[in-house]
Amino acid sequence: MATVFETRLIGNIGKDAIVKPMERGIIAINFPVAHNKNWKDKRSGASKTKTTWVNCTIWKREGSNMRIVDFLTRGTMVELVGSPYAKGYMGEDGVIRTEIRLNVSDTNILRPVQRMEGELDEFVDSDEFRSDPDPSFDDFSLNEEDF
Repeated sequence: MATVFETRLIGNIGKDAIVKPMERGIIAINFPVAHNKNWKDKRSGASKTKTTWVNCTIWKREGSNMRIVDFLTRGTMVELVGSPYAKGYMGEDGVIRTEIRLNVSDTNILRPVQRMEGELDEFVDSDEFRSDPDPSFDDFSLNEEDF
């Protein structure tokens, strides 16, 4: 029986994406996403926020469409679907830590960042990124053709 372990994450990108060439013509596009959980403290009535950072990676094959990198900029709200996993590492202080990672299989730009020099024509505050259709614009999700 096949199993599925998939997560949907909605949050804001914390740093512009970094493109890193790997072995065998594979490219990793890495960027952190912040997910904020807001609540009101029952005792004090104060508003609280807890931020969880998730390090995300989109895997592409060399020569595939890389236009998604133009949209993965700091502050952009994204919806991501992918396979989560945890990775342990030793911090500079010698303490072992764990980070949450997501291998992204599907990407949706929910709210792009307004650019000063007109890089984006309009600011869209909706559940989907809408613009004039561009024939070179394709679905950025991974599929069998990407590997």
